[in-house]
Amino acid sequence: MNQLELTSTLKNAFHEDIGMGDLTSESVFTENQQGKGIYTSKADGVLAGLDAVIAGYNLLDPGVTVTLHKKDGDFVKKGDIIGEVEGSIRILLTGERVILNLLQHLSGIATSTRNVVDLLDDPTIAVADTRKTLPGLRSLQKYAVRCGGGKNHRFRLDDGIMIKDNHIKAAGSIKAAVEMVQKHAGHMVKVEVETETEEQVLEAVAAKADVIMLDNRSPQEVKKLINIIPDDIVVEVSGGITPQNIGSYKNCGANVISLGWLTHSVKALDISFNLQ
Repeated sequence: MNQLELTSTLKNAFHEDIGMGDLTSESVFTENQQGKGIYTSKADGVLAGLDAVIAGYNLLDPGVTVTLHKKDGDFVKKGDIIGEVEGSIRILLTGERVILNLLQHLSGIATSTRNVVDLLDDPTIAVADTRKTLPGLRSLQKYAVRCGGGKNHRFRLDDGIMIKDNHIKAAGSIKAAVEMVQKHAGHMVKVEVETETEEQVLEAVAAKADVIMLDNRSPQEVKKLINIIPDDIVVEVSGGITPQNIGSYKNCGANVISLGWLTHSVKALDISFNLQ
């Protein structure tokens, strides 16, 4: 996990949540009251973001002791104890919501990713995320995808070229668009072309694209189109793929299946925090 991104995210979240202070905890507990809190999984799932517990309390009070019983990528069952924290009760409760929000969200992404990897049941096809992430959380969300056994698509607009429908319209053709970007791109940058028809696939092959995306194609259509794409071109399938149908893409011949909902529509993993 990118510690700089994590620290920055936590600082912003604490500023938003705490404001001038935790009125409730500061009213109920004295400054020196010490206690212990337990993080417990309330559902089966895969963990991601445990560094948020350590980094979060370190920002609020380095005197808080954090003991983790699990690590990122671990599968937990309902009732499993994830970790314990000891220190000022005020600090434990002040940091509770921000830390839980991040831990639950990232663990939800890891859990969903592991679920679709298992449903696909094809180690020859990588399950990947997209850029459909929440603003400010991309690095952390993509880390969670890796914790769940998935792979990352490009992180930003500057680390890969993806020619989509609007680029093709503006350039006039796939051939013209590829030629334009190849004049600007360095030799380390790959070029991906999004295609919607067989004719576009053939044009992308002729243009020597590095990656061809088959957009909103059924498993049967993917198997047919694979036959006209050379083996040295990476084939990505995206669009309309859900947990309900991803299993039908097993053995379709693609190299990658990307799913935007892994990061933008995921359900959080239920995790509780309780004082002992």
